[in-house]
Amino acid sequence: MYRLIRRILFSFSAETAHAITFKLLHLLHYIPLSQSIIRALFNVRDKEGDLRREVFGLTFKNPVGLAAGLDKNGEFYNDMGNFGFSFVEIGSLTPEPQPGNPKPRLFRLIEDNAIINRMGINNKGVKYTVAQLQKHSPNVIIGGNIAKASTTPNEEAYKDYERAFSLLYDYVDYFTVNVSCPNVKNLTVLQDVGYLAEIVDRLLTLRRYYDEYRPILLKISPDIPYDHVDRIVELALTSGLDGIIATNTTNSREGLTTPKEKLETIGNGGLSGQPLYEKSIAMVRHIHEKTGGILPIIGVGGIMTPEQAKEMLDAGASLIQIYTGFIYNGPGMVRKILKYLKAHK
Repeated sequence: MYRLIRRILFSFSAETAHAITFKLLHLLHYIPLSQSIIRALFNVRDKEGDLRREVFGLTFKNPVGLAAGLDKNGEFYNDMGNFGFSFVEIGSLTPEPQPGNPKPRLFRLIEDNAIINRMGINNKGVKYTVAQLQKHSPNVIIGGNIAKASTTPNEEAYKDYERAFSLLYDYVDYFTVNVSCPNVKNLTVLQDVGYLAEIVDRLLTLRRYYDEYRPILLKISPDIPYDHVDRIVELALTSGLDGIIATNTTNSREGLTTPKEKLETIGNGGLSGQPLYEKSIAMVRHIHEKTGGILPIIGVGGIMTPEQAKEMLDAGASLIQIYTGFIYNGPGMVRKILKYLKAHK
């Protein structure tokens, strides 16, 4: 069934198809019992608790989450929960709304099961998302992915992270600090330990003033060298960060089967999907070995099959996230992963 639906959706531009999909999800809310039917079709029963995970103080009913970027503004997290995700990361969110980069800015590489995006962290701002979270009580664990505004200089980036963090604190279960999106000019420079230490230190200091503890994770690029990764990991371990998300999208175009002429037409942007998998799992494995497994890792990047999901967990990830695989394989992907994990526990 999804093959037919995908064929129709893929006849539109990627961003238009995204808008149509979420419009249809919204319309489903007006059909009686539709949400219950979706849950019955796509959720996996786990009375034995084989899929449950306890990570950074939170209980996840299963290890599969939705990566940031799909539900940017926190409008469809419960719909994603109906498809089997145990946690949904919303954002990236900036303190004020921003339009992102000019269109077109989202492209499919169907030959490679991949997507290139240069969205530029378009979002409606933290306050809009807070209103959504207040209006609809989440049925999943919510991660808040925060970033600086495109116009904010790196020297003042910490102010944006502090503000977004403060506004969101009472409404999410954990935070992800996004300093690795390749689609905002100079954002990845914030992965320099000097900039990063200031941002992390300020957020950890802010957290002390709240009654509830919210884990803080750092999302890193797959393109930074391992010696740089090691410095980031050392910062995470010494500062009190709760975990690492490995990885964001990549600027690399290595190994693609998509014709070079098409890639040149598309231009720059972060690549996600199948070609990213080997980079991401290698990064997860490296961090796991470097830390002796004491630092929780969320593995994300190129997971397209149940087998790859298990491989990522076996490599040292405590949890995994998917995005592009969900686009290419459809809403049944989470169920397939969970059933495979139960069968190969």
